[in-house]
Amino acid sequence: LFILAFIITNSFDRLAEASRLKLEFLTIMSHQIKAPLTNLRWAIDLLISERADLSKDEQTEYLEVLKENSDRLKELIKKIITVSQIEQGLLPLKKELFSLEDLVKKVILECKAFTAASNVKVKFEAQKDLAKILADPGQIREVIENFLDNAIKYTKEKGEARINLSKKGKNIYFEIKDSGVGIPKEDQKYIFQKFFRSGNIARSRTRGSGLGLFIIKSIIEAHQGKVGFRSQEGKGSTFWFTLPIKS
Repeated sequence: LFILAFIITNSFDRLAEASRLKLEFLTIMSHQIKAPLTNLRWAIDLLISERADLSKDEQTEYLEVLKENSDRLKELIKKIITVSQIEQGLLPLKKELFSLEDLVKKVILECKAFTAASNVKVKFEAQKDLAKILADPGQIREVIENFLDNAIKYTKEKGEARINLSKKGKNIYFEIKDSGVGIPKEDQKYIFQKFFRSGNIARSRTRGSGLGLFIIKSIIEAHQGKVGFRSQEGKGSTFWFTLPIKS
């Protein structure tokens, strides 16, 4: 009877969890797809309208709206495809030897406009003479971009994000610490699940698909690395990962 009760309880827990994830998936996807599509339709209608008497600057502004929202849809589709590849065990890994320090510097430089517009300072420190790693640079770039994007999005103005690289044993250790909103304790066990977004993030209406951290965890584990975090609501978060050094 105890075994039967345990099995039934676990079954209900799994059903409840599946139902919760399904609801979150439908809520997030409907918003993430509907919002850019609405903006695209609005901008297109305005541009092709015979009644629209738009200046060149106004036309450029609406074309930028088209580009921004098409990029949002493209990024969402890319993430969904990546999740599908992960779940089917088909995530492509094209490993090569490269410097993680150089890659981090490139990502920070490419995000310079975003960090400036968000009024967030990014500081980077790396231990001297770090060894190269054998990994897929494209996949690891996606991990760093996701972490940095989250740190900037969820940090209030005049905040700060600190990135550190160091050697720990036979691994390279990456850490990014922000001064953002943090993650409520009750949400922390779900943070790497698909389609999950913390309650305080959802209330702030910050854009996100709930797929980024799931993808990050899957990519790092596919490289025989580890990923984790520490966080306190209202005081920021620290996310980290390790990757084995190529000896």
